Amino acid sequence: MSAYLDLLMIAAACLCLLAGFPVAFTLAGCALVFAALGAWSGVFLSLGAIPSRIYGIMTNPALLAVPLFVFMGVLLERSRVAEDLLEALGRLAGRLPGGLGLAVTLVGALLAASTGIVGATVATMGLIALPTMLRNGYDTRLACGSIAAAGTLGQIIPPSIVLIVLGDQISVAYQAAQLKAGNFSPDAVTVADLFAGALLPGLLLAASYAAYQLARSLISPQLAPPLPAANGGQSPVAEISKAVLPALLLIVAVLGSILAGLATPTEAAAVGAIGALLLAAGKVVANRRWSVVALLAALAVIVLASTFDLRIARDNVTVGEGVAMGAAVVLTILFGIAVLKAVAGLHSADVLAPALRKATEVTAMIFTIVIGATIFSLVFRDLGGEERIAGLLSAIPGGAPGAVFAVMVVMFALGFFLDFLEIVFVVVPIVAPVLLNIPMPDGGTLSPVWLGVLMAVNLQTSFLTPPFGFALFYLRGVAPDSVRTVDIYAGVVPFVALQLMMLAVLWAFPALATWLPHVLYG
Repeated sequence: MSAYLDLLMIAAACLCLLAGFPVAFTLAGCALVFAALGAWSGVFLSLGAIPSRIYGIMTNPALLAVPLFVFMGVLLERSRVAEDLLEALGRLAGRLPGGLGLAVTLVGALLAASTGIVGATVATMGLIALPTMLRNGYDTRLACGSIAAAGTLGQIIPPSIVLIVLGDQISVAYQAAQLKAGNFSPDAVTVADLFAGALLPGLLLAASYAAYQLARSLISPQLAPPLPAANGGQSPVAEISKAVLPALLLIVAVLGSILAGLATPTEAAAVGAIGALLLAAGKVVANRRWSVVALLAALAVIVLASTFDLRIARDNVTVGEGVAMGAAVVLTILFGIAVLKAVAGLHSADVLAPALRKATEVTAMIFTIVIGATIFSLVFRDLGGEERIAGLLSAIPGGAPGAVFAVMVVMFALGFFLDFLEIVFVVVPIVAPVLLNIPMPDGGTLSPVWLGVLMAVNLQTSFLTPPFGFALFYLRGVAPDSVRTVDIYAGVVPFVALQLMMLAVLWAFPALATWLPHVLYG
C-alpha cells in the first residue's frame, strides 16, 4: 500500500477540498496524516525541512510584494477610482453601439494594470455598470459576461497576484529542473520576467473582448444600444483626463518601473502602495493640497535624479550636483510630510483602518495557503509522487508539447472546482520541474516564461467557469434580483471561449510571451 500513498494523498486532498474544508488546513492536514502513514510504512520523510521551508517563504523577497499589492488594490477600491473611470468612459463611449460594454472592458484593463484585484473590480462594476446597461436595453447575458470577463483581466495583466505567486513557483521549479539537468549556475527566472511575458497576451485578450462586443453590437444592435447623449456637465476631455490620468500615473509608476528595470516587483509594490495612499487621500480627504504637494515633490525628485548623477563622496560632487542633492533632500522631506498628512486624513475619514484590515486578512489567507501547499508538496515528493508524475508525463506521446497539453487540460478541468491559488500551489510545484526537464522535439527545453504565461491564461478561466468561478460569485452577489444565475453563467461562455482561443494563439506563437522579456532583459 505504501507504493500508492502519493495517489491516495492527492485523492484525499481533492475530496476534502470539494467538501468545502479550508484549503490551507486541508493541504497541511492531509500531508501530515499521510506522512504518518508513510513513516509507519517505513518511508523516509524529510519533515525536518519544514521549518526552514516556512522561514524561506516568509522571507521570500518576491512574495513580499503580495501584501503591498493587495493593500494598493483594496485602498483604490475604497477611493472610488473604478466609479470615476466607469462614469467618465461610459458617458464618452456610451453613445456608440456597444459603447458601454467597451467602456467596461477598458476600465477592467486599466484597473487590472493598477490593482490586479478581481473581486473588487467585478463587484464595483457590477454595482455601477450593470444597472445602467440593463436600464438602457443591454442584453442581460452580454452585460453580465462583459463585466465578469473584464474583472478577470486583473489576473493576466500585470501587476497581478497570480503572476507573483506563479512566478515564484516557476522560478523554484526552473532552478530545480536545471540542477537536475546538471546546470549548477542556471539563469534566474524572476517575477519581472513573467510580468513582461504576460503583458502582450493580456492586452490581446482585452482587445479580443472589445472586438467581440463590437461585433455583437454591429450584428445585433438591439443587444447593445447606444446611450442617450448627456446634457451639461464637464467636457468629455476634461472628464476623461480627471478620471484616467491618476490611474495612468499609478500604472506608469508601478508597471513602468518594473519593466524598465528600475525597481523589483517588491519595490514597485511599495511605490504603488504609497501612490494609492496619495490617490485615495486626494479623493477622500477634503483638503487635497498635500496630495498635490506630494505628487509634485516626487516628480521633482525623479527629474533631479535623472538629470544629475548624484554621488555621495564629497570630492566627486560638483557645485550643480550639490545643489541638486540639497534640493532632493528638501523635496524628499516634503514628500514624507505629505504622505503622513495623507495617512492622517485617511485615518480620520475611516478609510485606512478598514483597508489595512482587509489587506491583512487576504495576505494571511494567501501565506497560510502557501505554507500548507509547501508541506503538501514536500510530503508528496517524499512519498514518490514526483517520480510517478515524471514517468506519466514522459510517457505521453509528443514529448514536451504533448505533456504541456495534457497539463493544460487538467488545469482547465480543475478550474471548474478549485481556486487558482489551490492549483498554483498544488499542481505547479509537482508538474513544472518535470515539464521543464522533458526535451522538446528540437532537442531544447521549454521556456519557463512561456510555460508560466500559458498557465496564467489557463488559470484565468477558473474565475469564469461554473460552478465555483469566483467572478460569477462576486457578480451574483451584487447583481439585481431580476438577473438570473443562468444568465450570468451563459453570459461568460463566449468569454471563456475567447480565453481558450488566446491560449491556443499563445501555444502557436510562443514569442508573444518570450519576445518582450528578451528585449527588456536579454
